[in-house]
Amino acid sequence: MKMKQGIQLYTVRQLIQTAEDTEKTFAYIKNFGCDVVQISGIGDIAPEKVKELVEQFGFDVCVTHKPFDRMVNDLDALIEEHRMIGCDTIGIGSMPGEYRDDPEKVLAFARLAGEIGEKMAKKGCHLAYHNHDFEFRPLADGRTTMQILLENTDPSLFGLIPDVAWLQIAGVDPCAFLRDNQARIKVVHMKDYCFEGEKRRFIEFGKGLMDFPAVYQTCSDCGIPYAVYEQDSDWSDNALASCAYSYRKMLETAAAID
Repeated sequence: MKMKQGIQLYTVRQLIQTAEDTEKTFAYIKNFGCDVVQISGIGDIAPEKVKELVEQFGFDVCVTHKPFDRMVNDLDALIEEHRMIGCDTIGIGSMPGEYRDDPEKVLAFARLAGEIGEKMAKKGCHLAYHNHDFEFRPLADGRTTMQILLENTDPSLFGLIPDVAWLQIAGVDPCAFLRDNQARIKVVHMKDYCFEGEKRRFIEFGKGLMDFPAVYQTCSDCGIPYAVYEQDSDWSDNALASCAYSYRKMLETAAAID
């Protein structure tokens, strides 16, 4: 299976806050050949309008990031909004702060997320979790947040959206993590970074420290369906130009391993 390449729209979040700006941004992304997106960071735009724009540009919405409180309190409406845009995977961008740093609280989150994932599955949707680096720091009992999540959730009900840069920053081998958890993964975030002195910067795909040929080979070996570029800060030029450049480099990297 050939992995599809796309753009994580959180990268251009400042340009998708209104329907008018979103239409212009979608047009730009479509114009450089991309037809896969992750919808995250979008403004308060009516779901019907989002559906209209997704259909207008023929986008495959591979996943979203949505607030966890909506999953807890407004799940039916959230699922319906995803059906409208043809997306079957609802992502959590990060663990809410009230569940972090304590093993029992992390366990409570895992159990609640598992219940939500089961409800989603019954309606044809899937739950997925996006990591940063804090999930890999030891907690008071020596376990990590990620360890607790993986040990206390069903892979069919609690998926992952691995961010390869955050994995590497955390001291985790991205390729090993992808192989070990491939059953949970539909979408991988292809993020790159470098250091200027002691300051870490996120930069365009292929300009930093990530070994993307190895990552792509692993994704191909594991049959992971989607890769999306994300750069959430530190622009060298502008968000749209960075998307166009990085998307082209992603295609080149993917083609080199086919």
